[in-house]
Parts: sequence; C-alpha cells; structure tokens
Amino acid sequence: MTPEKIIVITAPSGSGKTTLVKRLLAACPRLEFSISACTRQPRTGETQGKDYYFYDETTFKKLIADDAFIEWEMVYTGKYYGTLRSEILRIREDNKYPLVDIDVKGALAIQEAYRNAALSIFIEAPSIDVLRQRLQARGTETPQTLEERIDKAIHELTFATKFDRIIINDDLETATKDLVAVVEAFIAAPPGKLS
Repeated sequence: MTPEKIIVITAPSGSGKTTLVKRLLAACPRLEFSISACTRQPRTGETQGKDYYFYDETTFKKLIADDAFIEWEMVYTGKYYGTLRSEILRIREDNKYPLVDIDVKGALAIQEAYRNAALSIFIEAPSIDVLRQRLQARGTETPQTLEERIDKAIHELTFATKFDRIIINDDLETATKDLVAVVEAFIAAPPGKLS
C-alpha cells in the first residue's frame, strides 16, 4: 500500500482544471482519480462507480452519520457531494496515489485533514477576462449563469494563497509541465515533507 500522500487539485470554473487533470493522469501512472459521491441524477453517458458514486439523499446522509466521508458538502439545495474514505483506501490498496479533483471548499477540508501528507494545487486562469472568454467559448452559459460563475471565481481566487502551489494556466503545455513536475517531486519526497 502506498504512503498516506494525497494530491488535491482545485480551480474556479473555466480555469482548465479538467484538461490539466487528464494530462496529469496520463503523465503520472502512479496516480489514480478519486471518484466523488453525489446525490444528483446521473447525466446521459455517466456510469455508477466510474464517473460518480450516485446515492439518494437518505443514503448519503446515512454515510455522513457513519463518518464515511473525508469531506462532504451540500453544494446546492438537496445536492450533496463528497469524498469517500473507502475510495481513498481503494486507490491506496491498488498501490497508487489518490488524485482528488474537487471544489475549493472541499480541497481546503482535505488539506486540513491530511496536513503535510497532502499536496494542494490551485489552478488559475491568467485573468478574470480570460476566464470570462473561456466560459463564453463553452457556449453553455446564459448571461446570468456566466456572471454567477465569474462572481464565484472571484470569491474562490481569494483562497488561492491557502494552497501549497498555484499554477497559472496561461499556456496549456507550460501549465502541464509545471503541474507534472510539482506532483512528481511531491511523490518522490520523504513522507511528511512537501517538495
């Protein structure tokens, strides 16, 4: 079983986190993606145990009561998300390091729980203007949801300095190299020490 190290990546929406996480997983075979639990309905093409662990609200609340989560939160009314302790154990038993891709609040909770055994990375767009352009380019936002995401991003940026590393995703190739280098150095370092 691997040491207790865990890698946590967070970012405001539109920062390019999903793309960077996919590239990181491809570059670092010792990592394994941690699948989150949630109470929302599966979207078309999503699979139980691959994309998420889908639970109804009653079951999720029982898991909370049983202390089954490292962290959890109600992101929207009645919509819970969390990181299962059993998922982290499953990855460790596979002799890999868990990679948790999570919102800012959850990332801070995991960082607090794991202390020096966690490497927390905040991905940031080069500016709010670039973030706005990226979100608009998706074509999935209404003017109202776009402004909500921008407001949330501005709020989340105030937490960036609480993380171990900040990576500016201005150039995707450079950001990928920086991310891979930081994670590989952390994995190679003695337990309890950040690189």
